[in-house]
Amino acid sequence: MTVQELIELTKSGNIFSVVFVKKDGTRREMVCRLGVKKHLKGGSLKFDAKSRGLLPVFDMQKQAYRMINTKTLISAKINGEKYDIN
Repeated sequence: MTVQELIELTKSGNIFSVVFVKKDGTRREMVCRLGVKKHLKGGSLKFDAKSRGLLPVFDMQKQAYRMINTKTLISAKINGEKYDIN
């Protein structure tokens, strides 16, 4: 099972953390969760995020929606277990 699949299994609202490289080349650590609908303003994405290697999540620290680039994932901590990605 890939880390992306493990993250997608957290849809029950579990909080997890990830480290990845952003588009501008900087390293980003994020505490987030999937399935948050509270702050949606309507509409939908104008592109298929999954086909671009992106995973939409809710950033718990910034209280906003963000995208995780799954192609540049460095590590993830899910349900207390840390997963390192090469």
